[in-house]
Amino acid sequence: MSAPANGSDKQTPLGALVTAGQGQTEAEKITDTIFMVKDISNAYLVTTGDGDLLVNTGFIGNGERNKGLFAPHRTGPLKRILLTQSHADHYGALPEQKEDGTQVIAGAGFTETADYFDRLAPFLARRSGKLWASMTRRNGPPPTPPVIHPDIEVEDVLRFEQGGRRFEVVKTPGGETLCSVFVWLPDERTVFTGNLFGPVWRAMPNLVTIRGDRPRLVRAYLKSVEAVRALNPELVITGHGEPIRGADKIRADLDTMHAAVSYLERETVAGMNAGKTVDELMNTIVLPDDLKIGEFHGKTSWVVRAIWEENAGWFHFEDGTTGLYGSPRSSVDKDLVDLAGGPAPLAGRAQALVDEGQALKALHLVEIALAAEPTNTAALTVRKAALEQLATANPGSNLSQTMWLKAEITDVESRLAAGQNA
Repeated sequence: MSAPANGSDKQTPLGALVTAGQGQTEAEKITDTIFMVKDISNAYLVTTGDGDLLVNTGFIGNGERNKGLFAPHRTGPLKRILLTQSHADHYGALPEQKEDGTQVIAGAGFTETADYFDRLAPFLARRSGKLWASMTRRNGPPPTPPVIHPDIEVEDVLRFEQGGRRFEVVKTPGGETLCSVFVWLPDERTVFTGNLFGPVWRAMPNLVTIRGDRPRLVRAYLKSVEAVRALNPELVITGHGEPIRGADKIRADLDTMHAAVSYLERETVAGMNAGKTVDELMNTIVLPDDLKIGEFHGKTSWVVRAIWEENAGWFHFEDGTTGLYGSPRSSVDKDLVDLAGGPAPLAGRAQALVDEGQALKALHLVEIALAAEPTNTAALTVRKAALEQLATANPGSNLSQTMWLKAEITDVESRLAAGQNA
């Protein structure tokens, strides 16, 4: 039975949430004083008796658009902008919306985390471009984020009143970035979580993303769930999608999220102690039916791997001595191709594996063949078939996985076309 996500009766795939704002012509009313603009990550306007504030701003290049959508609901000067994390889809539209005197508030480590993304910008841009360029309808690397200097970086809790309304900005132990905060309105029992639990509500966290990022630790994630659960909120407003309403539903969802990830931690640690490899655990640990949650950004097997590596580090004993020296198995691929009598026998065997439904094994073989002869048509053709088989077996459920497979298939098609035109 699928679990509800973001307040609806059906789980909403992440891709639909990311693109939900396309064509939006007016801000959506959440309450009489809270309005939502859907962007790659949502921006929220909160009005008070003494000016307004924003919780997140939306993505780079969308500042004027978001500002215009909020304009009919503005009641006074923009006193504050609260940033729940240092991913550019949450703060990239800030410069166009910030006003004279607007105070920018973020979590401790925002500047440091932004610097991390800047230092690794070429590396992360290549990876993000491969995964997300087609989703965000752009060509090439992502745009350069603005440099933001928060006026306050919250170490623990920042409490303030504005226009007779109480706010608390709470630093969390976990989140999609290490500087994450949530915003709590205690009198209204409303909490803005951003992507504290990931981009989809009641879904598996992505502790370490495919794109690359500083890892989020499993216990930090669990403590963050506990912190929000202890508030007993009646309204949760996340980074994507619709708000989640009702204290009982929110409590039940948080209980399930906490129990599911706790189960994965226990099973992974037990498997490690029993001498299982990370690959064995990724392929054997599954959630009980009553703990299954969405896998739109994170996946059970990826969380297992993240927990294993959080506890065990970078060295896998099963890699043997070569793992100590930066000598991957691929360094002997050409030798294996020579021993096999060329790429053709490997491509033939890989095709047989595809026919048997064993796409992953087929990919191992064709990658060896292509290391020796990158333009080999037979190997490329089988590689495309294997990738398409994987894509068909997982039709759009996990967005990162879907976008990776889509990018890989596109790459193979380009290489095949280049060979035909040569």
